Formats: sequence, structure tokens, C-alpha cells
Amino acid sequence: MQVIEPRGGRWQVGHGRHIDLGERATIMGVLNATPDSFSDGGRYASVEAAVTESLSMVEQGATIIDIGGESTRPGATPVDAREEQRRILPVIEALAASSDCIISVDTYRSETARLAVAAGAHIVNDVWGAQKDREIAKVAADTGSGLCLMHTGRGRERLPDVVEDQFAFLRTSLEIAEAAGVAREAIVIDPGFGFEKDGSENMVLMARFDEVLPLGYPVLVGTSRKRFVRTDPDGRLPDPDHATAATSALLRERGADIFRVHHVAINRDALFIADAMRRALKGERW
Repeated sequence: MQVIEPRGGRWQVGHGRHIDLGERATIMGVLNATPDSFSDGGRYASVEAAVTESLSMVEQGATIIDIGGESTRPGATPVDAREEQRRILPVIEALAASSDCIISVDTYRSETARLAVAAGAHIVNDVWGAQKDREIAKVAADTGSGLCLMHTGRGRERLPDVVEDQFAFLRTSLEIAEAAGVAREAIVIDPGFGFEKDGSENMVLMARFDEVLPLGYPVLVGTSRKRFVRTDPDGRLPDPDHATAATSALLRERGADIFRVHHVAINRDALFIADAMRRALKGERW
């Protein structure tokens, strides 16, 4: 069996911090400070509840907490920048004061990103890959924050081949980041499971995941509780967290570095086994 090594390396993030990737999977816990997210909308609307949940995820094994103030599910009601900031900035400030965990802000707005980094965030996680608001790459360059560039199929024509489309879109995102002066060591990419990909396309992307690695950057994946892990053509309803853990293990075997998940503990355990298998195949003790 071939061992597919993740890109790994040292991810430089904001405020003088870094994350060492490669040897073990890195977990990013999802914190939705929104009333309408598809899986946990409204549960963490107060700052206290959001910080408590964030600290719980850190205790379970999350290295990063990703805080978002606008739902990205299909059909979600858009919010303006002021409302997004009202939801997330107090949470970021309170979490930064309560923990030394790495904080990520899930936003595509440069204004929100700049304020979030000033409040204590270390990473800017952009679901539009710096192509909706290109100034967000300048924010990452100016502040030294980490930058996650995600692939999306929304609002554009896609290439028929799901992997070729990854290269077409993400190369543009990487060019934007480079032109803005973002350090290579600050960038990770995300293939954007979901986001206008149907169930079959997501499965093909998962099976061919190692073909994305030649882009040359560490890869973050976010399959957690997405529609394609919650349903199947026969109408069964798999447990979304169990199904997510299966995708995490498979994607780790195919070279993913970072896993954005809602249920930290179950994915931590699945990834432990995936990493043990990788080490055993290389002749290392686990």
C-alpha cells in the first residue's frame, strides 16, 4: 500500500505563532456565532456560550478554533459586515483572553478580517479564495496572519473535471496572494467540499484527493456534516458525525493536513488510527 505523505511543514500564522503540520493531523473546531448555520445555528449566540464551546473543543483536541459570523450554507440569508463583526469580534476577544489556542476567522470580507486579527485571530479563512474581496490577501500580508484559500464553484462556470477545476480556481487565488505579498509559509489551501459540488463530485474529489497535492501547499479539508455525508441515493440517513469521521480518516490517508470539524472527539479518534496506520506502513512504532 502506498503511503501518501501530506505536504506538512510549518504554517506561519499571526501574532508570531505557528503550527507544525505533517506528523499528526491537525484539527480545526467549528464555532458558528450565527443563528442560521445548517447544523448548530443559534447554539452559541452568546459570547459566554461560544467561548465555553471553544474551550471544550480545545480540551478534546482542537488546535484551531474557526469562528464565523455568516452562514455559508446554500440559501442562507446574507448579513452585512457590521452584523458579522458584531457577532464574532467579542467572541474572538474573549477567547484570546481565555486560551492560547490558535483562532481563525471565517470571513471573505477584508474589513472583518483586519478587525478580527486585531482582536486576536491568527488565521483568515476565506471561502471565496480571495476572489470576492481581493483586499483580504493584503490584510494577511500586512498582519502576518495565516491565510486559507478555499475553492468554490459558486457564481462561475466550472470545468467538467473536478480536479482540473481545483487547479484553475486555486492557481488564481494563489496568484492574488502572491501579488499581495503573502508569505508562502502563511498559506494553506482547501478544496471546498460542498460549495456547488454534488454528491458524486465530492466523492470523486475525495478519491482523487492526492491529485490536488501538487499545488504545493498544505491542505485543509471541511467535509463536516456536509450534505453529501448526511444522505445517500437510497434515502438512508447516516449519522453525520460518524460519516464525517470516515471521510477524515480517508482524506488523511490521501494526504490532508488539517480537518475542519464540528465534533472534535470522534474525528480525533478516527485520525489517530489513520496516523497510526501511516506510521506503521513506514516501519515506525505507533
